[in-house]
Amino acid sequence: MNRMRNASHPAVDFLITFFQGRVQRARSGELDRGASAVEWVIISAVVVAIVGVVAAIINGALSEGAHKVEDCIAGAQASGTC
Repeated sequence: MNRMRNASHPAVDFLITFFQGRVQRARSGELDRGASAVEWVIISAVVVAIVGVVAAIINGALSEGAHKVEDCIAGAQASGTC
């Protein structure tokens, strides 16, 4: 292998060194960071879904209250209150 490295092109040397580094990282378990990123994406998706459900509930309650006020105003008479 030494004979090949001395006679090779710098780009080939770079690729060999790069792939050796990748293999060492894979063996050391350093690539577990990807799993952590996936966990964060899943957690974020769950949080966004919960926020969406809460927003829909609040929107429904506000809409219902607005309709009650609208009906009260439409049926109000000068002498009465809702």
